[in-house]
Amino acid sequence: MLCGIDLGSRSVKMVLTDTAGNIRLSRVFETVRFYREYGMRQQDGLMVDFATLGVGKVEEVVATGYGRNTIDIVGATVIPELKAHALGAIWQTGLSDFTLLDLGGQDSKVIKVRKKKMVDFATNDKCAASTGRYLENMANVLDITLEELSRYSENPVELNSTCAIFGESELIGRIVEGYGIAELAAGVNFTIYKRIKPMMTSLVSDTIVFTGGVALGQAIRTLIERELQREVVVPQYPQLNGAIGCIAYALEKRDQHAAGN
Repeated sequence: MLCGIDLGSRSVKMVLTDTAGNIRLSRVFETVRFYREYGMRQQDGLMVDFATLGVGKVEEVVATGYGRNTIDIVGATVIPELKAHALGAIWQTGLSDFTLLDLGGQDSKVIKVRKKKMVDFATNDKCAASTGRYLENMANVLDITLEELSRYSENPVELNSTCAIFGESELIGRIVEGYGIAELAAGVNFTIYKRIKPMMTSLVSDTIVFTGGVALGQAIRTLIERELQREVVVPQYPQLNGAIGCIAYALEKRDQHAAGN
């Protein structure tokens, strides 16, 4: 089996496939729990305890993500996040030309792909205001679930703060003013769009592939389609895209090796 691991700051995504690329197991773990329950510290790094996961022999491990530079996975090949996410989007959609938007727990990435090659990119990893963490905080303020928050995109209340912390105070102020949940939630979602808009417009394509945990909801997708007038494609496994990209990398290297022989 092949294993792709995306070591995110808030969650670890794992995909295991057979050597033909058919997914046999996919899991999302809370990061600390993953290291505590499925990691075995050794002198040369962290060994993933696949047996505890109920997995047999793993022939190859490819890792990416936030933790790739701080956690040494024993025996793993490490690839950059942008490369993994671009490969994952290509593998999942079959597209050659698109702009990839990945909204994760604590960062956002926009990658322009042409002829299946990354040609440009922009990232925002300095502030949580355009990430899943921001949405979680705002859902808590509104006392609703993330699922409910992701339903609303119409008639957004105006929210102008560019800081995640000050944004909470501004939202509370709008609640006090008497706005309803639908307008408030739509306003929260629209602030995400406003913050990613500069990156999106500078790297826009006719088709946008939307990945990351935020892509599991509907509101941000609806806002992007409405505001940018572009087709938005959400692949089957948006949250697992980085890990799937690791699998795509492993399969690509195997094909190249086979062709060389």
